[in-house]
Amino acid sequence: MVSLGALWLPILLSAVLVFILSSVIHMVLGYHNRDYGQLSNEDAVRAAIRSGNPTPRQYIIPYAVDPKQMDSPEMKRKFAEGPVGVLFLKPPGPQGMGPTLVRWFVFVLVVSFFVAYIASHALPASSDYLRVFQIVGAVAFLAYAAGELPAAIWMGKPWSVACKEAFDGLLYGLATAGVFGWLWPR
Repeated sequence: MVSLGALWLPILLSAVLVFILSSVIHMVLGYHNRDYGQLSNEDAVRAAIRSGNPTPRQYIIPYAVDPKQMDSPEMKRKFAEGPVGVLFLKPPGPQGMGPTLVRWFVFVLVVSFFVAYIASHALPASSDYLRVFQIVGAVAFLAYAAGELPAAIWMGKPWSVACKEAFDGLLYGLATAGVFGWLWPR
């Protein structure tokens, strides 16, 4: 078993590398640019939502209080008419990137920490690069990518978007695996 203290450098460097890689993916490569579409009546939709004075949270349309309501003629009509979807609302006001980037970095740091925790219990200090790469890569891939597919299954996220985000998770997992394999204590 390897102590977590011995893994502080791969934890930190893998988080920094994933952060940089995600910046390159989103700001340079731009293959996520078309993941979101604009409603043709955006202003009317915004006004309708604003008129209900909703609090920032997650909403589902149409909404049923309990599963029994799903069988009612009214709910069946609402589902048939559409739209059917999930809506996430943030607080109104400027949406600065700074706090979001800080939260993203904290997230990747936490992922790297738990990847290190699992690897430290699964691998001895004498493990070679490939073995560390395999274990760390699998765990990091699951952490970064596995949650994207249930969003497509349950929330209606387009499969093309979920697959691109899972691909990003694969890249983040490979980057994390490479750093840990390189800096694993021997």
